Amino acid sequence: MEERKGTVTNAQETRHLVQTDGRVMTASRTNALATPLGILGGGQLGRMTIQAASALGIDVVVGDGKPRSPAGRLAQGEVIFTGGWDDDAAIHDIASRAPTITLENEFVDAGVLEKLEAAGATVLPSPDCVRTVQDKLKQKTAMQRAGIPTPQFRQVHTPDDLPRIANDLGWPCVLKARRDGYDGYGNRKLDADDDPVAACESLGWPERELFVEQFVPFSCELAVIVVRGRDGETISYPVVETQQDPELQICRVVIAPADIPAGLAQDVEQIARGAVESVDGTGTFGVELFLLEDGQVLVNELAPRPHNSGHYTIEGCVTSQFENHVRAVLGLPLGSPSLREGAAVMVNLLGHGGEMPDAEQYRSALSVPGIHLHNYGKDQSRPGRKMGHITACGNSPNDALQRASTAAERIRM
Repeated sequence: MEERKGTVTNAQETRHLVQTDGRVMTASRTNALATPLGILGGGQLGRMTIQAASALGIDVVVGDGKPRSPAGRLAQGEVIFTGGWDDDAAIHDIASRAPTITLENEFVDAGVLEKLEAAGATVLPSPDCVRTVQDKLKQKTAMQRAGIPTPQFRQVHTPDDLPRIANDLGWPCVLKARRDGYDGYGNRKLDADDDPVAACESLGWPERELFVEQFVPFSCELAVIVVRGRDGETISYPVVETQQDPELQICRVVIAPADIPAGLAQDVEQIARGAVESVDGTGTFGVELFLLEDGQVLVNELAPRPHNSGHYTIEGCVTSQFENHVRAVLGLPLGSPSLREGAAVMVNLLGHGGEMPDAEQYRSALSVPGIHLHNYGKDQSRPGRKMGHITACGNSPNDALQRASTAAERIRM
């Protein structure tokens, strides 16, 4: 049988280079479209990243603690971390299957990511970046050093530190866990008459490290999705306004674009880009900011992954945050972040703890013209859990908001 040349092995494209002296040498380079992408985490962010990767013809291997996760059900392969993220067998398994590995959450310890690199995988964002971002005190310190405006903050060693720090920053202030806080979890507003020991213990001290942040009386909350490629190419999506559920303190509505002056929007995008550069990020990042009454903008925090505030980009933008994340970590050119229409609005479908929606609720919600329903495929509803979202696009934010909100009211997740 005639030998076939130019075959692809282990997703490596072999090519021959002829040197000036006539000798032939062999070199390899990774073909991104033939390379499986690894994702650590099987939630909805991984699920939507897989959908974007699939459109590009890229296979995905998901690593998660249990089989049949929302992302795992769509993936071309699953690796189950039965012993937690620090599962050496699973680490070597996914590294052998996926030369490039990314994250759908920031709760995988940076030490695990270093083990993946030692096993031969490229991890993006890098372990050093994740180590900085997953500790909010280190994250804020990195931004402060880069000149990025943030609320004032101080490290807390013991509850005895709180009165002195709060007197310096001003009452009230916000006590925060340094790691593993999200959607308002791991934060506590601190008043002058609160018991410092009880406040710290409520957030897991002394096992959990804490810090204190200045309380910011903001006029609204903003967010920007920033994508940074392997080569430093950086794009940012339109500045959006995020509105929180008043009881759960979880994002309920995202409005794109935010109703702010164009000059301020440019400043906010520039600050968001600088925040991602300050931690040397690669891939898609969500940047949350506060807009103060005097027009000042402060960065609240970063997320080193696709972000809830960017879900509207799937239908609302030329290239979604998920597709650009895939492009960025695989070294492909980034796509346009521009809005397709004048506005886009996303409404989160938060769990209520009861039964899943029936067919009649689906029919009622989908009868609203021009809406897009996303069900994350989670098998259990809990109060406040993000179960799905609805997006509507239109000429104006008010029009899109009205249709998205109407559809969301008709379906209970």
